[in-house]
Amino acid sequence: MYTGPLRALIDELGRLPGVGPKSAQRLAFHLLKVSDDDALRLAAAITAMKQRTTLCARCFNVAEGGAECEVCLDARRDATVVCVVEDPRDIVAVERTQQFTGRYHVLHGSLNPLEGVGPEELKVKELLARIEGEGIAEIILCTNPNLEGEATAMYLARRLAPLGLRVTRIASGLPVGGDLEYADELTLGRAIEGRREVAG
Repeated sequence: MYTGPLRALIDELGRLPGVGPKSAQRLAFHLLKVSDDDALRLAAAITAMKQRTTLCARCFNVAEGGAECEVCLDARRDATVVCVVEDPRDIVAVERTQQFTGRYHVLHGSLNPLEGVGPEELKVKELLARIEGEGIAEIILCTNPNLEGEATAMYLARRLAPLGLRVTRIASGLPVGGDLEYADELTLGRAIEGRREVAG
């Protein structure tokens, strides 16, 4: 229906995750309407991000210009505790809690044999090298509470057990404001398993 640069833009936007054909078309027409300055600013931001954003040499979080990320450069953070996450976006979620003051390690995925993702495709050997070289005392396994995340956490726990450090897993359970009657058995079981003392 559309041709030329407009068609090409719709096609490219449609390749973005979560953007269907209708959304791609809506975004393309929005960009067609905005001022040249706004469109050029967006194009410049995308280009700069692609040119200057890299992975942190230590934890594999996003970083700028091949250096270490802000978390690894922060001397106030506890270098002996490392929270292992699947994706850099998970760091943002953990940081929002303001409960964690250690460092991170990003695996860049989770074990998924059906899709050909084994330990070699994740940053597991890099994690093991960090443990040897950085004096890490505790690893917090903060993978997603789904089948792949659980498999990844169990695999890492087995690999880390002989190394003599504390290995913990984030608790998972009921969301605040949730009703027990709607909770699945696994979630409710985890909530009971991860219970803690209540001060009276």
